[in-house]
Amino acid sequence: MLELVKMALRITTDAFDDELNMLIEAAFLDLTTAGVNLFTAATSDDLVKMAVCTYCKLNFGVPDDADRLSKAYDMQKAQLSMNSGHTTWEV
Repeated sequence: MLELVKMALRITTDAFDDELNMLIEAAFLDLTTAGVNLFTAATSDDLVKMAVCTYCKLNFGVPDDADRLSKAYDMQKAQLSMNSGHTTWEV
């Protein structure tokens, strides 16, 4: 996941790996709090990958488009939390 996030952020150095790993874990925790079951929706799921990349773009540095990224992440998280294939909610 780290390499994917680095590619999304256009980062080629390893200098930020610790911070990026922390952001990846924070994204997973945030999605889990929203009811997304990351064990069912494995991290190989493209929707989960996209949400994690968006979260990292939003929270790494000071992005010029923070409002747009925030809305995009909130929408991705909402879509994942409403999809029965990605949630822990009982049907």
